[in-house]
Amino acid sequence: MSAPAKASGALRSVDYEVFGRVQVFHYFPNQYTEQEAKKLGVVGWVKNTSQGTVTGQVQGPEEKVNEMKSWLSKVGSPSSRIDKTSFSNEKEISKLDFSDFNTRY
Repeated sequence: MSAPAKASGALRSVDYEVFGRVQVFHYFPNQYTEQEAKKLGVVGWVKNTSQGTVTGQVQGPEEKVNEMKSWLSKVGSPSSRIDKTSFSNEKEISKLDFSDFNTRY
């Protein structure tokens, strides 16, 4: 992914936390987040928290990271209700720290 990623612009990394009714089932909505990330071609991870939120990190070309941020803020998985999405530690990176997007437990 490194050659196409660099060709399409600067690489970005951002941490996120999604608040609302976002944990309906044990693996939900992480499978949808994982599918969307893979569709967009970004890497990172997603995890349910004990506080009922979903947290994670996304890395990739700036425009793809922005698309993922929009999806996390406005779309989410089916049956979820997103009240708020918080983004932090957004920065430009020289290389990706992950080779894929996956769910952490």
